Amino acid sequence: MASSMYPASSPYYNTDIVNNQYLDIMSNRPIPMDPSDIYWEITPVYEYRPDLLAYDLYNNSTLWWVFAMRNPNMLKDPYFDFVSGINIYLPKASSINQVLGL
Repeated sequence: MASSMYPASSPYYNTDIVNNQYLDIMSNRPIPMDPSDIYWEITPVYEYRPDLLAYDLYNNSTLWWVFAMRNPNMLKDPYFDFVSGINIYLPKASSINQVLGL
């Protein structure tokens, strides 16, 4: 059973806590494809800064992990693969709110 210790915006929201001490094996929160997703090229402003893009798009920098979950083939590492020139899909804020229950 998933813990409610983490907020719905956290990538750890669905991950259990063992013995009230530590996180169990991470249970990923998939971000499904949606026809309204925007295909976008990462610009130098956001290079290595998925948190800044998440803040600009969703007004919440803690949603940086959404990009990696939505683009698993392009962003194996959510930080070091977040470089300018890479094209990724950006889910709309309304989609994220619905999927995550925000």
